[in-house]
Amino acid sequence: MTQLQKPFKIGSVTLPNRVVMAPLTRMRAFHGRAPGDLQVTHYRQRAGAGLILTEATSVSPQGVGYPNTPGIWSDEQVAGWKRVTEAVHAAGGHIAVQLWHVGRISDPELLDGQLPVAPSAIAPEGQVAVLRPKRDYTVPRALETAEIAGIVQDFVKAARNAKAAGFDFIEVHAANGYLFDQFLHDGSNQRTDQYGGSIENRARFLLEVLDALAQEWPVERIGVHLNPMSNTHSMHDSDPVALFSYVAQQIEARKLGFIFSREELKDGVLPIGQHLRKIYSGTYIANDGMSQQDAEALLARGAADAVAFGRVFIANPDLPARFAQGAPLNPLNASTIYSADATGYNDYPALDAETAAA
Repeated sequence: MTQLQKPFKIGSVTLPNRVVMAPLTRMRAFHGRAPGDLQVTHYRQRAGAGLILTEATSVSPQGVGYPNTPGIWSDEQVAGWKRVTEAVHAAGGHIAVQLWHVGRISDPELLDGQLPVAPSAIAPEGQVAVLRPKRDYTVPRALETAEIAGIVQDFVKAARNAKAAGFDFIEVHAANGYLFDQFLHDGSNQRTDQYGGSIENRARFLLEVLDALAQEWPVERIGVHLNPMSNTHSMHDSDPVALFSYVAQQIEARKLGFIFSREELKDGVLPIGQHLRKIYSGTYIANDGMSQQDAEALLARGAADAVAFGRVFIANPDLPARFAQGAPLNPLNASTIYSADATGYNDYPALDAETAAA
């Protein structure tokens, strides 16, 4: 049995293998941002993962930043997600919902004409994804101190909805340049209230949400998604090791179930993750462009407990089985990642289908 085939635990929950499906935004929630038949099939096909993390799922209309990404604030959305979780569970899988607020990574076109919100009125570099005609990111509106409690409650409602929808875990998306990440980094957070300045202050918003969610879910069923590389949407910090070490210390103190950390290997090592691993004793899921061989080596050294795969899971719905059998992988068709139907979403063959066709 290879390292990836071995079971692992998040808290008291035993998961069958260490091949995790990373969150993958696919923009196919076409009706009221609710999952439908496409998502039911898609996630059921990938139920062989040790754990599925859903595509990023907005906790409120204010938190959306792309067309047709799913939400979890309405009854229709909860009903759609319930169909997904039931399908995954019937196939023997486990699934977590990734709770999301994009902050400044949005556009008034997606927000009924309102400005995106952020810790400070600083626009990210680059242009808004997908929308046409192309346009630069707009300067966001800095959140008033009194507004932050309302966003905390949006996450609480989303966590309650996730429980009603039948998810096994929840994960707070605090990575990749979205709202919590914007608060964490001193390059995007220039506030002078209790949510700005020191690392402790910049982490306060995230920790308030985690504490609120711990009143709704068992702490071992809560995870946090981090990006110590700070490599997306203009994120930068003057001392990332100190920043993420503090965040890991706080997650450890709360005994949360897992950290999902997006960070590239450098000479076989996770540059910041190696520090976090010494601080955080819970389940550590590594991710970012790793091959099967990279993952096996990382697990063998104890540098992570599981490894998440993204783009390769798009093209290989039975990825854990392919890894276990040493089977060839389907190539990814990048042109269909965001198509408007099942093409490039639910039509990649599994091994059994390939054998039957042959």
